[in-house]
Amino acid sequence: MYSWVLFLSTGLVFISTFLLTLAVYNFIFGTRIQIARRVNQIVGENSAALSARDLELSQPLYQRAIRPALQAIARLMTRFIPATREAEMEKKVVAAGTPGNLTAREWIVLKYLAATGLGLLFWTWSMVISTPLPQSIILTICGIPLGWLMPDLFLNSRIRQRKANVEKKLPDVLDLLTVSVEAGLGFEGAMMKVAEKTSGVLADEFILMLQECHMGKPRREALRDMADRVGVDDLSSFCGSVILADTLGISIGNVLRTQAQQMRLKRRQRTEELAMKAPIKMLFPMVLFIFPAIFIILLGPAVLQIIKAFHQ
Repeated sequence: MYSWVLFLSTGLVFISTFLLTLAVYNFIFGTRIQIARRVNQIVGENSAALSARDLELSQPLYQRAIRPALQAIARLMTRFIPATREAEMEKKVVAAGTPGNLTAREWIVLKYLAATGLGLLFWTWSMVISTPLPQSIILTICGIPLGWLMPDLFLNSRIRQRKANVEKKLPDVLDLLTVSVEAGLGFEGAMMKVAEKTSGVLADEFILMLQECHMGKPRREALRDMADRVGVDDLSSFCGSVILADTLGISIGNVLRTQAQQMRLKRRQRTEELAMKAPIKMLFPMVLFIFPAIFIILLGPAVLQIIKAFHQ
């Protein structure tokens, strides 16, 4: 009975690790592989002769097996996932830039799989090293919440990176917008030009906002939705100023110039704030690690001399 349990646990851990490895590989290289495959399909000599089966087999394993499996599990778990939790996860996934093109429900499924896989991994590891049963149970109990939190930690890290990227590049992007508008382009044309000349989160969001406008959404709503997706105060202030300028008939060029100056001032203030926090952050490692070593080097010989004097 014990051998069967160990065999099953090892198999489940292997499958979970394999799926997580493929998912990470797709996050890192998925876009590059898709672009190369698309180019080969368009300009390749034998692309027209490929059958439907060949085209399907040419897709990566993530698209052919893992993603459909996640979608099937998500459909089965629909009735067990609270709507509020799914709505919260949807906001987090959108703020993170929809990594892997996974929906909120699929991310919740990943949380369950990660919690189960890490718990089984800790249990199997404790059995292999012959850990007593109470300690094995404790390790398994610790592994389950850790696996449950891993997708959240990844999404939170992506959100912080996106926000930092937006705060860093927004003043330069506003300068480009101002120059483009003053050169005679319209606001949407200037945004398209900036999106073509730059890269990053803001360029992607500008393209998405322009696509929504071309599909019939009013520019005010598209700007509000972009500000809600990114969740950066500076970008929300910029979108609000543009909406107000449209409402009151104010010149867009003047608004953009004022916003660029304010954003650049805010970026300088944030940099100065980080520079002022640096000495305080350096104080703790100095007190804990550097000062004790210095005290040992300076006071060590004196202490030894005092000890010898007392022993004499």
